[in-house]
Amino acid sequence: MIHVLLTGGGTGGHTYPLIAVARALRKQNGDADTVLRYIGPKGPMMEAERAAFEAEGIPATFISAGKVRRYAALQNVIDPFRTLWGIVQALYFLVRDVPDVVFAKGGYGAVPVVVAAWLYRIPIMIHESDAVPGVANRMMGKLARRIGITYHHAEQYFRRRKTALVGVPVRETVLHGDAARARERFHLMQERPVVLFIGGSQGARVINKAVIAALQQLHERVQVVHQTGEKNYDDVVHAAARKGFKAGRDGYTPVAFLTPEEMGDALAVADIVVSRAGASAIAEIAAYKKASILVPLNLSANDHQRMNAYEIAKVGGTVVLEETNIGRAMLTKTIFNILDNLELRTTLEQRIAAFYHPLAADRIAKGLLEMADV
Repeated sequence: MIHVLLTGGGTGGHTYPLIAVARALRKQNGDADTVLRYIGPKGPMMEAERAAFEAEGIPATFISAGKVRRYAALQNVIDPFRTLWGIVQALYFLVRDVPDVVFAKGGYGAVPVVVAAWLYRIPIMIHESDAVPGVANRMMGKLARRIGITYHHAEQYFRRRKTALVGVPVRETVLHGDAARARERFHLMQERPVVLFIGGSQGARVINKAVIAALQQLHERVQVVHQTGEKNYDDVVHAAARKGFKAGRDGYTPVAFLTPEEMGDALAVADIVVSRAGASAIAEIAAYKKASILVPLNLSANDHQRMNAYEIAKVGGTVVLEETNIGRAMLTKTIFNILDNLELRTTLEQRIAAFYHPLAADRIAKGLLEMADV
């Protein structure tokens, strides 16, 4: 019997990899012999996280946590007290449940749990998805026995002897996309190329504005599947309508949110993917070996999205467009250049594939079982 405590930073980007690892643990150790629990930070993602984990049969508990910032802000005065209170709460839950090992996906929300586990001398493994670790993960790396990373660049921030390149666990359902099903689902024709725009779980207004501005030019050559974000969907649909494009017709299909199955289908049918540069999004694009244009989020913590994008671009695995350069002309020019240049498109497809690690969840699960001496 093994009891594994999962913890993470409070975003969808942390939730899905944690669930992938939980499934791998059950597969390797057996359902009956694997006890799982999640502790995360209170916040706006709390109920969505609770639903996601409880759907997997994993009880979810939420505690106080304060962000770790490098810039001046009033919250910097309050958040250390939130973290201290979170550590007290975590100490209670850990002594109550007595986990054999803790797996932290990273982020500020994991700090109280990791500190409490370290105080109890419970083995800790952390995972860093990005090329540049955040402040929280750099701190937690000093307390962890093992550290999984996704980019070689991140290795310099941790002790090499306890660091291994494992990649990002990808949602299993995403991996079973079907292009034929996608054409029916998204109202697409067989004979025209498809460009998939992904703005992240909440959408991206910069990408949305660029898509709307370029719709007329894009329509001349490609079909568009556009994940807008739930908050932005109505505005995007109305803006497209003002340009003469009705949702689900004329080769333009906006969707508020893509479920894992829908994301797999969209990736399967796409010829080019335009996306933010979050680690999970990149791993899913890499799994399908798709030519991509990455648009890093300007305000991402530690500039990690830009670092992620340029680490891939360095080996010829993607084209990077900065937010300041994603106007109509540059966006369409870049997309059409990839479509027209078979050699470039093939290179992008082949080289991004190196950033997909199909055994990431299995390797992490195996490491956790070894740490718990199972």
